[in-house]
Amino acid sequence: MNNQKLEKDWGEMAERFDESTRYVVGEAICKEISERLSKEKNLGEVIEFGCGTGYFTRAIAKNAARIIATDVSKDMLDMAKRQLEDYENISFQEANCKATDFPDNEFDTVLMVNLLHVIKESHRALGETRRILKPEGLLIAVDLTGHGMKKFEMLKLGFRYLRKIGKPPKADKGNLSPVDLESLAGKAGLKTEENILMGSEVKAVYYRGKKL
Repeated sequence: MNNQKLEKDWGEMAERFDESTRYVVGEAICKEISERLSKEKNLGEVIEFGCGTGYFTRAIAKNAARIIATDVSKDMLDMAKRQLEDYENISFQEANCKATDFPDNEFDTVLMVNLLHVIKESHRALGETRRILKPEGLLIAVDLTGHGMKKFEMLKLGFRYLRKIGKPPKADKGNLSPVDLESLAGKAGLKTEENILMGSEVKAVYYRGKKL
């Protein structure tokens, strides 16, 4: 899928994205992820891949020196700009997480929330992450997952997704377990520091890894 198609698909969802997400996965897991992100300290110079409307960008803003929030969708970025206009340490840029123009060893932290399970060639995004991270730089990757969910809850979530959003995007693997994410990160040259499954009904993998 080319960048123009990606931008169009995600752009069409921008206005209703936050509402749709809360409907599909529920308030509880979104709040839990935000609260966990807000506890991350001393993040330094941060780049976020797939920032969407900036919902989770806000959670780390006070603990980062600077954040460049990126997305392939201009419409998503426009929404994020409106929602985060009061944050002076956040700037916005269109970028493809698999190939950016940033120099090597540029950032202290890379953040990606609900990105890896919706893209193809996720290994390229992780390879790019390692390239632009400083030595000992941190990756925080959070992905919603069906791993560990009860079958009935999975069916309900799938129904809500189809009803509100439609057919899921094509991805390498749309349902990453903690083991899957750790394996992908390890192959990209990242050493796991933390890798947990969070959530009660709807689950998410919360991964922290350092550049080797």
